[in-house]
Order: sequence, then structure tokens, then C-alpha cells
Amino acid sequence: MIILTRYKFEIIFLVFNVLLLCHLVLAQWKKILMHDVFPEHKIKLKEPHLCDKTVQQYSGYLEVKSRKHLFFWFFESRNNPQEDPIILWLNGGPGYSSLKGLYFEIGPCSVNSEGNGTIFNPYSWINNSSIIFLDQPTNTGYSYGGDNVTDTSTAALDVYAFLQIFFQEFHNYAKLDFHIAGESFSGHWIPAIAFDINKYNHDHDAIKKLIHIKLESILIGNGLIDPLVQFKYYPDMACKSSYGPVLNHSTCNQLRKDCKQCIKLIKTCYASKNITNCINAEDYCEDKMLGTYNKISGRDLNDIRKSCADSCYPDLQHIMKYSNREDVKNELGVNPSLVYTLAAPNIYNSFLYSGDRISSSNNFFPSLLKNNIRVLIYAGDADYMCNWLGLNAWTKALHWSGTKGFNEARVTPWITANGNNSGEVRTFKGFTFLKIFESGHMVPHDQPVSSLDFFNKWI
Repeated sequence: MIILTRYKFEIIFLVFNVLLLCHLVLAQWKKILMHDVFPEHKIKLKEPHLCDKTVQQYSGYLEVKSRKHLFFWFFESRNNPQEDPIILWLNGGPGYSSLKGLYFEIGPCSVNSEGNGTIFNPYSWINNSSIIFLDQPTNTGYSYGGDNVTDTSTAALDVYAFLQIFFQEFHNYAKLDFHIAGESFSGHWIPAIAFDINKYNHDHDAIKKLIHIKLESILIGNGLIDPLVQFKYYPDMACKSSYGPVLNHSTCNQLRKDCKQCIKLIKTCYASKNITNCINAEDYCEDKMLGTYNKISGRDLNDIRKSCADSCYPDLQHIMKYSNREDVKNELGVNPSLVYTLAAPNIYNSFLYSGDRISSSNNFFPSLLKNNIRVLIYAGDADYMCNWLGLNAWTKALHWSGTKGFNEARVTPWITANGNNSGEVRTFKGFTFLKIFESGHMVPHDQPVSSLDFFNKWI
């Protein structure tokens, strides 16, 4: 009888501990969201109070089969969240955390120089829109998991599932205009995600079970879209830009020769669709086009005007310090033991060795424009890595129904609301190229007033 009583006590104690653990796990999350169409996906979310406590926030994770955990952080608009559009912001890399975009560019706050607090950002894009910052693919930023994504298409499907689950829960957001914005390798992410949204929006069988996402436009800043076109302009950017040459005459001549070989290798990659050929092209082009510039000029890849002994952007270290604070992680629902980094080299390498990083995202754009989804390509004129010369050439080379009209359209001065001549713009039937003066790779950081101006006008 004593043994039986003790056994019952141990069972009760075990059950109590399991229930307590479940309660503690659930207590961390305000809600867990599911979707019938995506049974292997779920969103866990909570309501943090960081960065800008005056607006509604949600943070948490999209979980996929319990093997992939994608972190997100949502901020409502400071203005009119019932009517202002929803923005999905994605940084590039691949493997760069979107918290860089949050704290360093368009978010409601920046991180102070001690890395222990935040500063209000008056030029945030949440002034007139609600924004989702998403760390993707897996193992980027606060995201983690055992399954590394190695291609853009797989990454895009996870993002689409996230949006469906999110909008199913928040119907008030689903009825609003939706835009996708980002920079650098987001020139791959964004059109792929937009393509999936547009495809399922027009799938009569799928849409019966899915939310119709009101995709209005995409915005790509200094994006990597088509290396075959863009890489041709590295020699001109290094040797003939409006900021003056940063390489000597003989180095410029060698860069031009190396560029021809780079383009030849990319063509071989595209024609053969052979991963080894694509890896060879990526390795060669990165070494000759970026490595030579960086070693010999000493200039920053993100800004041809800057020469820095260490980092040209010390604020990025402050962001990592702040993001690794235990109190910040707890508030956001992040495991305190997770070590946050802004960039994940293993993700970069995964995309490189799959051949995806040097691929072109050209094919997504014609159908987007055909379906009246506006496209804005904006570029700071001092960026070397994804420079405006290559992007300008790409916009003119893109084959779509408006190619002729776009190329014949006049380039006009871009005058901001404060009366400044801040750039040049060419536009035709929803396709726009905007060159921004005195800005590097990260336009909202370098020109916060001008970037907020074009963003507000665009949306």
C-alpha cells in the first residue's frame, strides 16, 4: 500500500511538472497560429514593448516541422494603422538579418553607441506604414534550425506560408495594400515571393482556402538581380564614376579584361545549368570584381567614397551587442542562449554552392508588371557592390511589354518635398528606376530624409 501510494505520488508529481512546463511555454506566447493549408507551419507570437512603445508590436517565430524557426518583428504604423499599407522588409546576403534594416535604416529606432538602449528614429518608414521585419532563411539573425535553405524558391514558399498564417489571424491587415521592400540579395527574394503571391492570387482553386494578398508593389534597393548584366559595370564604377577613379590606369585595364572572363563564365553557367560551372563563375567574379577593388582601392564595397581602416559602419557592432542582451531576447521571445549575428556566412555559402547566388531573377518581373504590380528599383549612386550603372542597364535590358516605352521615357530630376534635387528618375507603366545622389548601398541610412520622401510618394 505504501509502495502504491508512493507510485501514485510520483505520477501526480510528473504530471504536475509537465503541466507546469506547458504553462510556462504557452505563457511566453500570446498566441499560436495555425493554417489548414499549411499543417506543417505555425506562428508563435507575443507582444513586445521595445524600440517604439507607442505602437502595437508582435514578434515571434514561424515554425516549419519544428525544424525551421524564422523570426519576425512587426510594428504598426505611427499614423493610421487601420488604413496605412503593410510592408514586408527583407535584407539580403543571403544570410543578412533584417534587423539591420530595422535598426540601421527604416525601423522605428536605432541602437545607441553603448549598445544598451535605443533612439527614436523620426525618419522611419513606419511613419506611414506597418512593417514586418523577417529574418530568413533559416539560421539568419534570430532565426535557427536544422534545415539550411539553399535556394530562393524554397525560401519564398516559407515566406508565403508565413504571410498566409499572419493575414488569416489579422484580417484587418489583410484588407490593406501590401508591398515588399528590401535591398541587395533581396533582388532575388522579393520578385520570387511576389511571383508566388501573384500566382496563388490567380489560382481559383487555391484562393478558396487562402487569403487574397493585396500585393501592390515591390521596392528593391541596390539589388542583385541579374549578375550577367550588372557585373559588366564594375570596371566603369571603379574607373569612371562621377566620384572619380579609385583604381590606377593599369589596374582598370586589368579589371576590364577580368570582367570579360567573368561574363564568359556566367554565360557558361546559365547555358549549362551546371552547378560546378556556376560556382566557378561566382568564385572568379567575386575574386576579380570585388576582391581586386577592395584590396587595391581600400574603399568600402558599400560606398565608393569611404576608406576605413576597420569598419565604415561601427553602429553595426552596437546592433549586435544590443540584440544579444538577455532582456531584449526575452522580450522578443528569443532563446537567451542563441547568439545573434548580423551576417551568417554559412547561409551565404549554401546559396553560393547551390549556384543560386549567381542566378538571375529576370523571369519573375514580366508577369508582375503584366499584372499591374508596380516595380521600383532604387539605387544609391556611390554603391560599388550593386552599383547604379549595372541596375540602370538592367532596367533598360529587361524584356517585358513596356521595354520600348521605358527606354524612350525621359530621365527627369527627382525633387524631394524640401525642394532638393536628390536624384534622377525614369518611369513607364509602373516600372521605375530611381538614382539617388550621395548615397551608398544602404540608401535609407545614408539619405534618411530623401528615402522617406520617395517611400511615402511611392506607397
